Amino acid sequence: QVQLVESGGGVVQAGGSLGLSCAASGRTFSSYAMGWFRQAPGKEREFVAFISRSGGITDYSDSVKGRFTISRDNAKNTVYLQMNSLKPEDTAVYYCAASSTIVPPPSSRRYHYWGQGTQVTVSS
Repeated sequence: QVQLVESGGGVVQAGGSLGLSCAASGRTFSSYAMGWFRQAPGKEREFVAFISRSGGITDYSDSVKGRFTISRDNAKNTVYLQMNSLKPEDTAVYYCAASSTIVPPPSSRRYHYWGQGTQVTVSS
């Protein structure tokens, strides 16, 4: 089992940047593919980004591609999400998640462990 704790959320103006971190503890961090998801009020949780166990493969939703960057440091048991050119529609609670699947599809159902979430608010 792995425990995940997100940090770095906050309030930022449109066009600004914010970086999120997710620290993992428990079983070997490098055994898990990692993902970021987000959930806005009244909406379903949606996929944002994925990174493979070694960090060699990444994937993004179309809505964040070119603006967000996912990365990981297995020595620090941490996954990151750098968010640039933020838009008001990026406002949501952001969750990191871990999957035992090597390359999980972009679905929350394929992720097995979740953090508690961190709020990101982008003002216009």
